[in-house]
Amino acid sequence: MARYTGPVCRMCRREGTKLFLKGERCTSGKCALDRRSTVPGQHGAANKKVREYGMQLREKQKTRRYYGVLERQFANYFEEADRQTGMTGENLLVLLERRLDNVVYRMGMAESRKEARQLVLHGHFTLNGKKVTIPSISVRVGDVITVKESSRDSAKIKGLMEGLASKLSPKWLEVDKENAVAKVVALPARDDIDFDFNEQLIVELYSK
Repeated sequence: MARYTGPVCRMCRREGTKLFLKGERCTSGKCALDRRSTVPGQHGAANKKVREYGMQLREKQKTRRYYGVLERQFANYFEEADRQTGMTGENLLVLLERRLDNVVYRMGMAESRKEARQLVLHGHFTLNGKKVTIPSISVRVGDVITVKESSRDSAKIKGLMEGLASKLSPKWLEVDKENAVAKVVALPARDDIDFDFNEQLIVELYSK
């Protein structure tokens, strides 16, 4: 399976904003964006005029990298969002929020989406009682996500479960923090996404 294996802090520097790709490190003094805010590369510090297409492209790249999906995957999500009723941009963000790896991250069982994706791939979670290893599965209302029983003895899983009490979860997820169980009680809405996205720029980019 294709995946990005390069330094993720370069992504934040390239987009000029924290994408929270490394968990707690992003909120500490070790954050690469705080220490060096220029765009990576030999000419990163040069002032360049950003045109309309550049703004649209950067918004698409920022969103894609925030959720950790590849180019083809992102384009497929956009096509699906465009087929749905309502605002295409909002539909796109909702589809990305409904990914299983994002739900695991939102419920507090991972420090980053990358870690959540790895935990799902390694089979540490169940969806409606069945083991799942596909991070891109789209959850629906009524779905229940929980830590697999045989994984609860893992030191990593234990540490994440102990930290659940201090984690905030979105209102569309009902989280039993003591037992590490999350239930999807509603589909996420645009207001539930607290990151600064301008989805209209993405729609304009794909509409060219």
